[in-house]
Amino acid sequence: MGMTMTQKILAAHAGLDMVMAGQLIEADLDLVLGNDITSPVAIKEMEKMKVEGVFDKDKIALVPDHFVPNKDIKSAEHCKCVREFALRNQITNYFEVGEMGIEHALLPEKGLTVAGDVIIGADSHTCTYGALGAFSTGVGSTDMAAGMATGKAWFKVPSAIKFNLTGKPDKWVGGKDVILHIIGMIGVDGALYKSMEFTGEGIKNLTMDDRFTIANMAIEAGGKNGIFPVDELAVSYMKEHSVKPYTIYEADADAVYDEEYTIDLSTLRPTIAFPHLPENTKTIDEIKEEIKIDQVVIGSCTNGRIEDMRTAAEVLKGRHVAKGVRCIIIPATQSIYLQAMEEGLLKIFIEAGAVVSTPTCGPCLGGYMGILAKGEKCVSTTNRNFVGRMGHVDSEIYLAGPAVAAASAVTGKISCPCQL
Repeated sequence: MGMTMTQKILAAHAGLDMVMAGQLIEADLDLVLGNDITSPVAIKEMEKMKVEGVFDKDKIALVPDHFVPNKDIKSAEHCKCVREFALRNQITNYFEVGEMGIEHALLPEKGLTVAGDVIIGADSHTCTYGALGAFSTGVGSTDMAAGMATGKAWFKVPSAIKFNLTGKPDKWVGGKDVILHIIGMIGVDGALYKSMEFTGEGIKNLTMDDRFTIANMAIEAGGKNGIFPVDELAVSYMKEHSVKPYTIYEADADAVYDEEYTIDLSTLRPTIAFPHLPENTKTIDEIKEEIKIDQVVIGSCTNGRIEDMRTAAEVLKGRHVAKGVRCIIIPATQSIYLQAMEEGLLKIFIEAGAVVSTPTCGPCLGGYMGILAKGEKCVSTTNRNFVGRMGHVDSEIYLAGPAVAAASAVTGKISCPCQL
């Protein structure tokens, strides 16, 4: 019986010739990630362990990004805790304000995540790095502490679902629409503790930014991880961004999958997740009622990359945000911010009546930079639309890609660029 791509990576890191779904293993870690919310808890747990230092100062990444720049005293204390820990342990990959970005956009950009790695992070969207052919998954702060101390983590080897992608998506259909379509199809628990493995000739029609978005939201289907095969585009990305050696793993021809789905990308339409679950999806053509909105957020670890900025700018150029709508745009890293500035995208945003923020997770988790009041509706390129996620429990979040978000900002209601 063959192994899936994920199973091969885990077997190699556990020093085993083979693993099977459901097997408990201890695997070596290539990277341990924490942010300003989860790291302080892990640091306190490490203190309880009474361990001296970390397992490898080069294999830990600490990225304050959720409430940064500090929004209040509590967040300032959290960041101080992380900063002092990083200095005390000489953590190589600690990113302070001015260098930081939203963690799951920053780490691939910095070349810290490559194919064949095993990565844990005390943030649920750590599964993003599967876009590069790595096994990466979110863990709790206690597991993060154990990982920083020992360089190892326990895993139950996941079974897998295979998604065979064919065709080429139309204009205005991107990675966000693909993953929302999948979540709408299988549900928020459709891949519970399973590896979502993407294959097929359609992958060549997905950019790296598309793939990061799809892998990022594997957790929204309950997945343990999402993972893509390592093709020429992924190799080119790694060569551009990283000096780390990488290892390409391929699924065996006789690998076992719990389910298999084939999705023709050419048939997909811009897709929106209605409140209050990512599975509650409708295509733009299925929305018959007029849904007026109060706010649009374009950014996050899901859709704050340069292609997202370009798409938003293409829609907003020569247009203006509707009266009464707040449009908040957040490039995911300093590098993306600078590139958007050099390409003239920030000028387009500001002339259109949007505001542009320094990199932060801010509004996605109801932190700051766009909190919703009672009864307000927001179209957001973030990844979760749970009750109260971005503010008041009686507010509503509609998840969409940057094209729909930007068009909605212009019309003041949920719209697609094809409707402008």
